[in-house]
Amino acid sequence: MTQTETAPATNMESIHQSPGVMLYSRIRTSPFFHASRHPKPLLYSVYNHTYHPRVYGDPVEEYWHLLNAVTLWDVGVEKQVEITGPDAFTFTNMLVPRDLNKCKIEQCKYVFITNHDGGILNDPVLLRLDQNHFWISLADSDILLWAWGVAHNSGLDVTIREADVAPVQVQGPKSKEVMVDLFGASILDVPYYHLTHRELAGMDVVVSRTGYTSELGYEIYVKNAGRDAPKLWDTVLEAGEPHGLKAIGPCHIRRIEGGILALGADMWFDTNPFEIGMGYDWMVDLNQEADFIGKAALKRIKAEGVSRTLAGVEIGGDQLGSYIDGSMINFFPVFAKGNRRQIGNVTSACYSPRLEKNIGYAMVPIEHADLGTELEVETPAGRTSAVVVPKPFIDPEKEIPKQ
Repeated sequence: MTQTETAPATNMESIHQSPGVMLYSRIRTSPFFHASRHPKPLLYSVYNHTYHPRVYGDPVEEYWHLLNAVTLWDVGVEKQVEITGPDAFTFTNMLVPRDLNKCKIEQCKYVFITNHDGGILNDPVLLRLDQNHFWISLADSDILLWAWGVAHNSGLDVTIREADVAPVQVQGPKSKEVMVDLFGASILDVPYYHLTHRELAGMDVVVSRTGYTSELGYEIYVKNAGRDAPKLWDTVLEAGEPHGLKAIGPCHIRRIEGGILALGADMWFDTNPFEIGMGYDWMVDLNQEADFIGKAALKRIKAEGVSRTLAGVEIGGDQLGSYIDGSMINFFPVFAKGNRRQIGNVTSACYSPRLEKNIGYAMVPIEHADLGTELEVETPAGRTSAVVVPKPFIDPEKEIPKQ
């Protein structure tokens, strides 16, 4: 468009405000796709090139059910990059800034996968099933391709594939009761961020004390998922019925409250761990012997400091939505108070029903990130005030999921 041209006016009445997602063969279906359509989901998104049920009902009602009861999520979109072979430990330790010498067999770790510039390519949960057997339970990016590329000409003896494995999440304060009914009381002996191998109704599964909620919860990874995923879904639904279990989509209100960040929103390939406030020595171990990808860049970034950071913000004005209800199609621009120049973006935001306020995360310059700093945010309802506050907003010590 030239400087003399103008864009045509938009007739809002002609815009379909809630377009559907077309179902066709180019986008993958998870092993739970048909089973998790009972009950019928209202909204899908696409995650790891795969349809993902996101909303089954009112997102706020789903939020309260997660907080007060127990929920079941189809997270078969969390593809499992499986790494095996004699050099699997050495190779996997190259991919992540955490020192995997500190990850025991049958332990899980939240990790970053970084590129040569220190940017975050993915933030998966890593499961160590054996000495040289790992699953990387992916967020939404093509790490299978990255791992193949890193392995090429590396001289390491590894096998890398997408395993026929798919997880569901059982989350909420009553998740223990459901899991005991499924696996017996011994399942309660699995510590937070550890895993166990189990058999369930003839299915081979791995159970971990992990989840995307900051609530008490578990994930069940079914092997031979192409065959057994529908059976697992129905088995969990049946066991959960006496406890009021409901199928819902991932609850973004709760993950924003709890400080769980979303790849593609709060961080991306051009964002490093120090910018999002997760450059802890145990998360980015720059003193370990392994020369992981991005180590030199992250050493330099730590020494020089960062110019921007992800801050917690409370946002004034009208109530925002639930983040997954179409209320935040794009980032919200952030401005210094009384200034017309944009300085950053709100990357995730929602209205918290129990805090009774709008909350979110904003990537802003360091000089605007001190607690109490007043900002302005352009929301769909117009410009409104905001203030920098501590994050996470609820349970900063993660006591709830550890109970």
